[in-house]
Formats: sequence, structure tokens, C-alpha cells
Amino acid sequence: MPRDIPIGNNSLLIAYDRSGVLRDLYFPNVGSENHAQGRPFRLGVWAGGLFSWTDEPEWERSLGYEEDTLIARISLKNTKAGIELSIRDAVDFHENIYVREMIVRNLTAQYIDCRIFFYHDFRIYGADFGDTACYKPEEKAILHYKGKRYFLINAGVDSRYGISQFATGAKESKGLAGTWKDAEDGVLSGNPIEQGSVDSTCSVQIFIPAGDRALVSYWMAAGTDWREVKRLNELVIQRSPAHFIKRTADYWRLWLDGSSIRLDGLPDSISKLYKRSILLLKTHSSNNGSVIAAADSDVLQFYRDTYSYLWPRDGALTAHAFDVAGYPLTARSFYSFCGEIIGRDGYFLHKYNSDGTLASSWHPWVLHGEPIIPIQEDETGLIIWTLWEHFKRYQDVEFIKPLYRKLIKSAADFMCAHVDDETGLPKPSYDLWEESMGIHTFTTCAVIAGLRGAARFTEAFGETAFGGNYLAVAERMKESLSRYLYDETEGRFLRRMTRKEDGSFEKDHTIDASLCGLFLFDVFPASDERVAATARSMKDALWCKTGIGGIARYQNDRYQAAVSPTDEIPGNPWIISTLWYIRFLMETAAHKDDLLKAADMLNWVADRALPSGVLPEQVNPVTGEHISVSPLVWSHAEFVITVQKFMERFREMEKCPLCSQPLYFKV
Repeated sequence: MPRDIPIGNNSLLIAYDRSGVLRDLYFPNVGSENHAQGRPFRLGVWAGGLFSWTDEPEWERSLGYEEDTLIARISLKNTKAGIELSIRDAVDFHENIYVREMIVRNLTAQYIDCRIFFYHDFRIYGADFGDTACYKPEEKAILHYKGKRYFLINAGVDSRYGISQFATGAKESKGLAGTWKDAEDGVLSGNPIEQGSVDSTCSVQIFIPAGDRALVSYWMAAGTDWREVKRLNELVIQRSPAHFIKRTADYWRLWLDGSSIRLDGLPDSISKLYKRSILLLKTHSSNNGSVIAAADSDVLQFYRDTYSYLWPRDGALTAHAFDVAGYPLTARSFYSFCGEIIGRDGYFLHKYNSDGTLASSWHPWVLHGEPIIPIQEDETGLIIWTLWEHFKRYQDVEFIKPLYRKLIKSAADFMCAHVDDETGLPKPSYDLWEESMGIHTFTTCAVIAGLRGAARFTEAFGETAFGGNYLAVAERMKESLSRYLYDETEGRFLRRMTRKEDGSFEKDHTIDASLCGLFLFDVFPASDERVAATARSMKDALWCKTGIGGIARYQNDRYQAAVSPTDEIPGNPWIISTLWYIRFLMETAAHKDDLLKAADMLNWVADRALPSGVLPEQVNPVTGEHISVSPLVWSHAEFVITVQKFMERFREMEKCPLCSQPLYFKV
């Protein structure tokens, strides 16, 4: 199920499902320690003797954000109960406090006794054992804790703070359902403490005249000890929940305004999605520089693992999106993080936890009885390429200095050494889709781009001899790419080749969207006829010929396939693949009209977003529903990069003949 609304402050991340129910709660690093694990933290209403959880079908709902902020807006209406809830949620930009303000409206012609229930299904440290839940009478609040993780929960009506009812209890053992069941008669048991696999429910009571409304507040403080959450609770009571929501809204608007965003002429749908994408990228970034691929834990229920890791490739392209959008400080944090996690031999492994430790992997260290390095080498190359693009744009010498040897030269030396002597191409590694071992066009392009970036760094730092070597290796790779991975008969590039036992090469003719790497990293110009022919064949073979459209990753892609692949539907359309083809159209646009046609395809992407602005990894080719994780950070990063590419191409085409300044036109 997609996470329609993620909100956070780079330390505490909250994510809701499409019912508006909290499902994921990460602290203190974005991506590690999901203390909810996809379990619902439900909201319930008892009114006029009737009880209902707000994720039940009788509730009408809409979910979104306040414009240009990370303030969630959730509207819930139950006509049968005569109740409407207008909710504003925020994670404070500075303190680790999750705050909710709720306007409760009585839609009936009667005076009602209304009780709002808040249910908490914690799995602290990601495990459902050894927790404690208790009522703290001095604070009139609920506390969940284990080890160095504390969560204090409180609520109030108007300016009167403190919960009115509570229950802690055991769950999912000995036939116990949990305290959520206790709430359904409108009265909680008052059990003050429980240990083990525990949950809690608390409530506040309000009396609302006919047609009137009341204000309910709720907050959760996260910390590493009791004193910290107690301090945060007192801070909310002292300043009011509304204060924290307002200052957080102001902060994010100020943060967005702090960049040099110029989207003159773009449709509102594109510019709004662009700004939302930047905010979502920031939400999935951690204070230590890590960037997770997704916070959506629902995939855990099916594959027993998540996307809540740092993939160096995804992180590099996210950092590049921050750079081109005008947020170099966030990009710098990522590159500094990379300087700490790169291996001694100069390469990055498959993926990492957000604390920098090595994450789970399915890449083996031995293949066909022979030891291998289980890497996707494009990840190493792309970090150095995007880092050069960062430096070229911002010229921050003091920042680059500590990264020069341990990151840049170390990675470049590895890429030079990890080369097949016969072909001059990178030795086999896993592809960007993490499925096959071989010599891949995309990987080769990423390594070439990385070596070129490293060469420019060494020249800038006065070590031209190293730069000459890096460039020589890169140029040989480029020549070998044309020699070995271009097919004269088909008139296009191939995605991969593998060496057979007799030493010859087996060519993979599958058409793959990753072939866009030929021009994405400036290895060849998009106008090169061989590249253009490759892109055209990609459009012909991978465009989903349904009412949904969009471009699949590659022919016969079966990963989470919504329907069996056919010639009409080669696989699920991916946001990334489609954006790469749009980039090709933009790169090859000869005239303004061509560029406008390419930009118009961005509407396809905007149409795939949820009302909140969330983009998925892929969509159902028949229904358009989100498939796999949503939001996917990589999708939003590519959207930001593509919009910036449009603006760059536009500025090249439209300049005032008198002053050479860009002229802005309406798309």
C-alpha cells in the first residue's frame, strides 16, 4: 500500500497509508529502526454511542500537504456518525516531536458526547518483544520504551492537556487482540502498565453542541531517555501544539525559497510536483547524510525485507537532484557519508543501512565456483561523477579536500584496476537492476563518467599524471563500448555481454531502458545516430500500449508484474524509465516546439502521482495503480533532474538578442 504522506525532520520520519493511518515510524535515523513496522497506529471516534476506526469504509477521506510544506492535511468524514475531522500533522523541523491538531465538527442537530481514541502498536527497535508501555500520572501521558528508545504520547482539548482515558496491554499472544479492541465500547480499562509485546490506547473526551466544533491536540515525543521526552512534552505544553505546526510550516516554505528555483512557464502541475519532489527527497534524507530509497514498509510483508536502505546509486542521483535544484548542503552531507563508508579497496558494496553499516544483500561472493566482488560498479562510478558535477557547480574546494584521496582517488584507482585486459571494459559486475552479472552498457557508461570526473579533480588538484591515466582508461572503455556492445546488424547498442567458458562473448539483445546511460552521463551525445536509434528502439519496444502508457524497464520484465508481459505490455511502466526517454527527447530537441513536446510528456509523470504528489517505482499498466514502494526517492530525484534539464535546454534556446538573457515562455 503506498505511503501517501511522509513527513519528517531527517531524524524522525512518519509515513501514512492512503487511509491516513500512521504505518511507519523511523527514529533516530531515517531508514533504520522502524518502530511501527507497517502496523497501524489507528484513530478512532466514539460518538452518540457508535464507535468507528477512521480506516473503515464508511469514512470519506482526502489526504495531501499544505502547499510548499511538510504539513500533512487529512480530511475525514463519517456521515453516519455525524462527525468530520480536519487534521494538520507535522514533525517539528528541529525537535523530535510529532504534533497533530484536529478540528472535530459535529454535523448533527444534537449535542454529542464525543471521544477520540489514539491507538499505538509499537515494535521498538523493530521487534515486538521486551517493550514496556505505562501510564505516567504526573504527565497524564502514555510512555513506551525499550533500551535507549522512548516515546511519550499526550493529548488535550483546547488548552487543557492530558489524556482522559488510557489502557496498556499485551497483544498477539494468548488470544489477546490488543487494547484497540478495548476501545470499541468507548471506555478504556485503565490498565497502567504492561511488558513484553505491548500496545496502548488513550483518548480525550469532548462535548460538542449541534453544528459546532472542538479542537483536539495530540503529540508524540521521541528521545533516547526519559528526561529527553519529558522535556519535549513540557515544551509542547508550554508553547502549544499549534506553535510547532506553524513554525514547521514557516520553516519549510523558507527552506524552499532558499534555493534559486525558477520554473517560469511550466504548468502548475509540473512546478508543484517539482517542489513536492524536493521536499520528499529531503524527508528521506538523514542527518548523517544517508538517503534511503523508500520508507514504505509494506513490501516487508511480501519479501521480508524493505527498501529502507541507502543504495549508493540512488543516493548519488538524489544528491545530484539536490545540487541542480540549488541545495548543495544536503548533497554535501551525502558525499561526506560516502567518504566514511567506501571500502578500503575503493568500491561501494550493494547497499548500506542508514547508520553506515553494511546492509542485507543477495549478491554472492562466489559464482560458478570462483570468487567475485559482489558489486554493482555503476554505484561507484556515479558517486564520483555526481561529485564532480557538484564541484563544477559550487567550487567548494575546502569541502572536497578531505574527500580527494579517501573517496575520489580511491574509487578511481579501483575503477582503473577493475578492467578486463582483453576488452578494456569493466570486469563483470551486477547490473543496476540488481539481477544479472555481466559487462553492462549502463555500468560501463557510469564508470567512464566516474573516471572522467576523477581526472578533472586530479587536474584541479595539480596531479595531472593521475588525471591522464584516468582519462586514458575512460577513453579506451568508450572505444570498447562501441566495439563490443554496439550491434551493426540491429543498428543499436546492446545492454550486456557475458563471457562464455570458451572465452567468447554472448551478447544480450534485450532492449533495456538503462541504455539511456549512453547519453545521461555524457558518454555520447544523444544526437549520435547510434544512440538515437537505440532510444527509438527502446520507445518502440518498451512503451506500454495501453491507456496508461509509459516505458517499462526492459522487455519481458517480470518483477512485480501486474499482468504477464506481452508485446503490448512488456512490463510495468516505471517512472524512471519514462523520465529517461523524456530526457532523450529534450537532449535532441532542435527547436522550441520539439522541446515543448518533450516537456508535455512530463504531464504523464504528474498524472501518475497521488493527490499528495507521491510518485511510485512503477504502475499497473492496465489500471495505473501504484505498484511496489511509493514514494520511491529515485523517481522523485529523476523528476527534479529532468525538470532542470528542461529549464537548461530552454535557456539555451530562448535568449534575448539584445542582452542574451533567457526569455520565458508558457508551456
